[in-house]
Amino acid sequence: MRILKRNMRLLAVLFMAVIMSGVVYATAQAEVVVRVGGAGSGLGVMKIIAEAFEKSHPDIKITVMPNLGSSGGIKALLHGAVDVAISGRALKAEELKGGAVAVECARTPFVFVTNKNVDKADLTTRELEAIYAGQQLTWPDGTRIRLILRPAGDTDTTIVSSISKGMEQAVKAANARQTMILAVTDQEAVDMVSKTPGALSGSTLTQIETEKHPVKVLSYNGIKPTSETLATRSYPLVKPIYLVSTPKTSAPALQFVQFVRSARGRAILAKSGALPHAGNKRTK
Repeated sequence: MRILKRNMRLLAVLFMAVIMSGVVYATAQAEVVVRVGGAGSGLGVMKIIAEAFEKSHPDIKITVMPNLGSSGGIKALLHGAVDVAISGRALKAEELKGGAVAVECARTPFVFVTNKNVDKADLTTRELEAIYAGQQLTWPDGTRIRLILRPAGDTDTTIVSSISKGMEQAVKAANARQTMILAVTDQEAVDMVSKTPGALSGSTLTQIETEKHPVKVLSYNGIKPTSETLATRSYPLVKPIYLVSTPKTSAPALQFVQFVRSARGRAILAKSGALPHAGNKRTK
């Protein structure tokens, strides 16, 4: 049922992306419009980079679409509904076969966030295993823990499951419980955390920093998530940010991709809680 709901949501958002792109093209007149969309964790920082790009490229308009998710963004790209996709994971075999080409522009700490009123600053792996397994039900002050899950096939779920063998089993147990709260998108998850007493979920530092969500970012096993601790690998949880194009991608869209990876783009990424990628590695 959850998978069906997610697929229906994805189709609805993709349809909205197509409609919005038509409206943009109809009103842009002489402007060249580049549509960017995909993983919610990268939308906030791409909006900031888009503003900087447009200042030096006044003839090109960057439109950042609503959250499509990594898979939805890549599907939209391959069907021509967006010009550049944002992905929080590497490309799958079928996406590569379809012509998608990904370049990693940054990595950001994957973080656990709580409602701002939760009296907690750090979580250990053992605590997370107990919370997801349903063995720890309250915070130290007695407040009920309200765990916000992501869909079973979501990139964030994969990251959380990979923390440990115990965590893998705990996540499966959590997804099997019918009473759990499910957030389909990155933005929906953080919004639920901000509004739900005792809530806990996963996110990224870049999303929290750029979208200014009123939530609490926790340290993990005593290590604070920052771009510096990510660089030294002392903070172990990471989510990549890929930009995906195709051999048919327009020159203006590729200009935007190049700008994201330029010194100016990397500086914005660094200020947004991300660790910019300095190389030119591409996934074909």
